[in-house]
Amino acid sequence: MEPPHKTTVQRVSFYMMLALITVAFSLLLLPFYTAVLWAIILAIVFHPVQLFLVRRLNGREGLAALLSVLMCVCLVIIPLVIILASIAQESSSLYRQVSSEEFDLRGRIDSIISALPSFIERWTPIQLGSFPDLRDKFSQAIMQTGQSMAGRVVNIGETTLSFVVGAGVLMYLLFFLFRDGEKLVASITAAMPLSEDHTTKLLEKFTSVVNATVRGNIIIAMIQGTIGGVTFWMLGIEAALLWGVVMTFCSMLPAVGAAIVWCPAALFFMFTGAWLKALVLVLVGVLVIGLIDNLLRPPLVGKNAKLPDYVVLISTVGGMALFGLNGFIIGPLIAAFFISAWSLFAREPDL
Repeated sequence: MEPPHKTTVQRVSFYMMLALITVAFSLLLLPFYTAVLWAIILAIVFHPVQLFLVRRLNGREGLAALLSVLMCVCLVIIPLVIILASIAQESSSLYRQVSSEEFDLRGRIDSIISALPSFIERWTPIQLGSFPDLRDKFSQAIMQTGQSMAGRVVNIGETTLSFVVGAGVLMYLLFFLFRDGEKLVASITAAMPLSEDHTTKLLEKFTSVVNATVRGNIIIAMIQGTIGGVTFWMLGIEAALLWGVVMTFCSMLPAVGAAIVWCPAALFFMFTGAWLKALVLVLVGVLVIGLIDNLLRPPLVGKNAKLPDYVVLISTVGGMALFGLNGFIIGPLIAAFFISAWSLFAREPDL
């Protein structure tokens, strides 16, 4: 029989080796973490489709997985590539306009100020027309911000190779997640250093938050962004597709929404005398875009995965600040795990 101290040393050594190997493996996956993340997300969202195909194909999981991957490619990847290409084209055109003399922002600000009713200037402590230096600085700040944002979006075209490699990794991994996903979940459950009941609850929370974020937030935001972009296009606003995508991302933020994009556009039309366009934009924004969330969220998301709005807002903004665009999913996931773990601890402090 081995001495107790030797057994303890062996166990500590094994845990250290396990931690180092896990960190090393995580570093290997880091260049492709976006592909891995979205493969997991798509596997969870399309899991009911995979189960349906397995039943219809008499248990042939490999063929069902292949068909599920093809469905993801047709419904998600190909439309995403088309949208990214269109955004890059519109952003490049907008970048050229902002960089050239064709985009006279100072003149547009002057036209807006001159179109303001006289009582606004009379009631405000700042005389809007008497500060040319302040107006110039404001114009310069907007120009620099616009050039920076447009320049970053143009860089999408420069990462084509990494996008193709990432898409290949995503589809390859997605096939095995569809085919062997249930076995993988069972292995993870068995390896977790928690009871089976607690592990199951955490995994169920993970799945419900992914479904709520993708099926709820993303689908609703895409519908709102599409309606906003089409409305912008019909009203003759330049780069309507780009603004539609911006509205899509803004729609994922509670208490902010797409109004942060269409409200300034409506005010611009109002101040420049285009009252009909302003009225149309306000009606669409309030009666269509604003009501979609209330109509579609309950059937798409449900109540079980609902996080408080303030938690969603803070976690989404914080996630995007840390992880980029992937943060709008990673942020709420971390928040959901935080709340779930502390809820388990509060119910069972001796866990």
